[in-house]
Amino acid sequence: MSWPIIQQSLPMFAKGFELTLWLSFIGILGSIIVGIVVSMVRLFKIPVLHQLASIYVEVSRNTPLLIQLFFLYYAFPVIGIKLGAELSGIIGLIFLGGSYMAEGFSGGFNGVPKSQVESGKAIGLSRFQLARFVIFPQGFSKSVPALAANIIFLIKETSIFTVIAIPELTNTALDLIGMYYRSNEYLFVLVVAYAIILIPLSVILTYLEKRVRYGTFGN
Repeated sequence: MSWPIIQQSLPMFAKGFELTLWLSFIGILGSIIVGIVVSMVRLFKIPVLHQLASIYVEVSRNTPLLIQLFFLYYAFPVIGIKLGAELSGIIGLIFLGGSYMAEGFSGGFNGVPKSQVESGKAIGLSRFQLARFVIFPQGFSKSVPALAANIIFLIKETSIFTVIAIPELTNTALDLIGMYYRSNEYLFVLVVAYAIILIPLSVILTYLEKRVRYGTFGN
């Protein structure tokens, strides 16, 4: 293990670190939005959209992100749609993450007591009002454990972006290993970089889960 070599590689890893965080943030934010919309469509069983949402969830959850990225980056240009590597990565992450988020939110939203939903209907609340004032506030807190697990999962999935040459952390490590043949040093930095992202995030999300579990969320 050569520390000077590790030190020389840090600027490149810093760029990969920043890009990984940025792609993860956009992908996770998009996934949460898609997940909420899809779960609401399925919850209220909106005609046509309900069936399309179910098909989307099944296709997304049952195909690997690797195949989705290949399709976006290499197959789309054949039909005249050219997407950059980073855009393909973000779309792929949202496509995959949205289905997982939808399943997580569906579990939380379905956990809202039926009596409260029926009471809302009885006083004349519209679907939008039911979602906003009754289902979403309670269901979201119930979805926090699944949300936390999916966030960690999606950040780790960014390592797949190396297949379309996005210079995130994993691709940076592989490039450096290919150029200088110093696997131990570069893999060590890679592990440390992911630990810096995931361990604090895991601690924060675990704390949030406990707050929800013991009924003190928001206090």
